Amino acid sequence: MTKFFTALAALLIIAPGRALAQPGGPLPPPLPSVALPPELARVLRDYEREWQARSATGLAALFVADGFVLQSGKPPVRGRAGIAEAYRVAGGSLMLRALAFEAGETAGYIIGGYTYTAGSADVGKFILLLRRESGGPWRIVADMDNGNGSRQ
Repeated sequence: MTKFFTALAALLIIAPGRALAQPGGPLPPPLPSVALPPELARVLRDYEREWQARSATGLAALFVADGFVLQSGKPPVRGRAGIAEAYRVAGGSLMLRALAFEAGETAGYIIGGYTYTAGSADVGKFILLLRRESGGPWRIVADMDNGNGSRQ
């Protein structure tokens, strides 16, 4: 598993991507969505469902017992009780889409974008690190997200 996460880190750091916009220049076009296998798509749809239901305990249940939430501008949170507390006031409309993914037998990730209004541009992006017991459902190990923010 260590090799998997080392490879993921290398991919995110050195992989060629789209050119970044220069300060004050136009933003690059949005990246296209990719289709996920059903067992990974379920993770996103369950997350959306629990978020829309404003169910902090439902969201926390999507994580492994010692999972992490890494929200922009806030300290890391670890464990389902901490995750439920972090999501206590969260909820509402949410649409998630995948930009990239990889899944092995027991570890994987989804990189994606999110918005709060159907049909609108992404307002932020996320990385979900995933793990599953052999033959079990995928659970979230870490959820890191941040907003796209406005450029000045």
